[in-house]
Amino acid sequence: MRNDPRQYDDLAAEWWRPRGAFQTLHWIAAARARAIPTATPTATTTAVRPGALLVDVACGGGLLAPHIARSGYRHLGIDLSAPSLRLAAAHGVLPVRADARRLPLPDEVADVVVAGEMLEHVPDLSAVLSELARILRPGGILVLDTLADTALARFITITVGERIRGVPAGLHDGALYVDRARLVREAAGHHIALRLTGLRPAVLDVAAWLLRRRPDVRMVPTRLTSVLFQAVGRKEVP
Repeated sequence: MRNDPRQYDDLAAEWWRPRGAFQTLHWIAAARARAIPTATPTATTTAVRPGALLVDVACGGGLLAPHIARSGYRHLGIDLSAPSLRLAAAHGVLPVRADARRLPLPDEVADVVVAGEMLEHVPDLSAVLSELARILRPGGILVLDTLADTALARFITITVGERIRGVPAGLHDGALYVDRARLVREAAGHHIALRLTGLRPAVLDVAAWLLRRRPDVRMVPTRLTSVLFQAVGRKEVP
């Protein structure tokens, strides 16, 4: 069955395996981290305010953790996969096992909410987006990255990804990919104005990575949002 969350229990060992099945997610996590506000433009300084809380929804094995370890955020990770959460905890994340449709957190508790590579996996986008907005304090930042509801995205990530690049079969269900206009519209209903930016791998980095001349690949912004895109917005202050 496609998009079965239990697959992540079986694949937990891949989260931190060099050049493993989740290698691309490491690259995207680095791009996600760049959208998270810090006190200064550098990624190694303190967070916006002392004790600021970052809630990482669908945190997986904690791939975001190394990128924000020095930012000063309290990093709380939520996921359904217990094996993945154990790995996240080993990387400094406070783990909470829960469903994104029913987050066990009070209203307006988070300074930053991130949901990386997860909206394309949820059958009820509205419920999840409502929860993300609910726990975000006014003035807080929402950072999302996901796959667009397009034939091109399905072709690249499923047809090509599963058959050629060795992406584990069945992780994605193309029917759940995210309608960009709907996402922006529903976020606006929660007083969050999203700005969408496409992401793609840097071509020369990919070549060097394939030749084993570099350990990772930079994800760079692009105007094309029809495959992988990032959405960032600030919740309005009443």
